[in-house]
Amino acid sequence: MIRKESRTEIRVKKHLKIRNRFRGTAERPRLAVFRSNNHMYAQIIDDVAQTTLVSASTLQKDVKAELEKTNNVAAASYLGTVIAKKALEKGIDTVVFDRGGFIYQGKVQALADAAREAGLKF
Repeated sequence: MIRKESRTEIRVKKHLKIRNRFRGTAERPRLAVFRSNNHMYAQIIDDVAQTTLVSASTLQKDVKAELEKTNNVAAASYLGTVIAKKALEKGIDTVVFDRGGFIYQGKVQALADAAREAGLKF
């Protein structure tokens, strides 16, 4: 019998291939995105020092209060502006975008476009 690979396993493999191509540094950290069925998470990570510099998610009270739903494109674009504002406050203006193995469309694309519009360069 043929066993079909689950979508999660495929996404994790894609993510590992992507991670082999680039690393986040202190000068240009990595903007990592994770999307679950109910929420979105974004982190700006320095892989050399192994630290999270900035993080935001739709679980945070101040972000959740502004949203009607936490799992749609509007929530993703709002999260992109929030993470960009936090990054700019910390002095981070250029990042490497890590889509986390997700397809670059819909929520992931909305988050990236909103972060670009808010001032992040990638």
